[in-house]
Amino acid sequence: MDEWPLHGWAGLFLIAICWPLNWILPGPRTHLLFFPLWLGFILTFDALVFLRKGHSLLSRNRNRFISLFLISVPVWWIFEFLNWRVQNWHYLGREHFSNLEYACLASLNFSTVIPAVFEASELISTFLRKPLGENLRFQVTPSLLRGMAALGVVSLALLLLWPRYFFPFLWISLFLILDSLNYALGHRSILGYVSQGEWRPLLSLWGGVMICAFFWEFWNYWAYPKWFYTIPFFDFLHIFEMPLLGYGGYLPFSLELFAFYHLVEGLLRLRGPYDVLPY
Repeated sequence: MDEWPLHGWAGLFLIAICWPLNWILPGPRTHLLFFPLWLGFILTFDALVFLRKGHSLLSRNRNRFISLFLISVPVWWIFEFLNWRVQNWHYLGREHFSNLEYACLASLNFSTVIPAVFEASELISTFLRKPLGENLRFQVTPSLLRGMAALGVVSLALLLLWPRYFFPFLWISLFLILDSLNYALGHRSILGYVSQGEWRPLLSLWGGVMICAFFWEFWNYWAYPKWFYTIPFFDFLHIFEMPLLGYGGYLPFSLELFAFYHLVEGLLRLRGPYDVLPY
């Protein structure tokens, strides 16, 4: 077993400092503490992966590790744009910032979303040693790809036209479109994995995003500024600010992040021995 790496200590230090400050300081503070707190989470989980595998996202390729932060910013802004229509989450304390201040601070904090999910997912993957679902294979046909993409487009259209009733499609429509496109272009895709009987990437993403979901909601609850939810029909049985059934949206959300990242990876021709979920 490898020794605990130096950046893991840095991650633990950031969490130890920023977590209590995020809860106990008076007035607005989370806009400054969110990024270092989640950077601490990311570095700590990277160190846990390194401890278990002898390599990690950061140790394999530092530039690609940094690219996760850069790609995360525009990806989450897409979700913010869609939320402008569905109005499922809101930011308490937004009034303290000008539009420029908000855009800059939000972008910095949004940069942590993809690396956090991918780090937690790779840690989950270290516990899935053997291929899972090897017998659950199927053939990907042109009809399947067209149907998957069409379903995604229709879901997105319904979301935009009638957001009160179709808001859950926010967390699946983009995946259906992008993952089918990734497969057609020869990029890494969830469809490509599971069609070959390799279900570990999907299960790793689901496990990883639920770890992140817990800490997102947990650290947010006593934060300020913070987010809160207004979700039609399901606004009951809250765990922190999130309604219980709302946590189900995190599962397909992780697949959307995977699809977005690998679309960019493929278009920029970033392929190589490094992968965000290597098997």
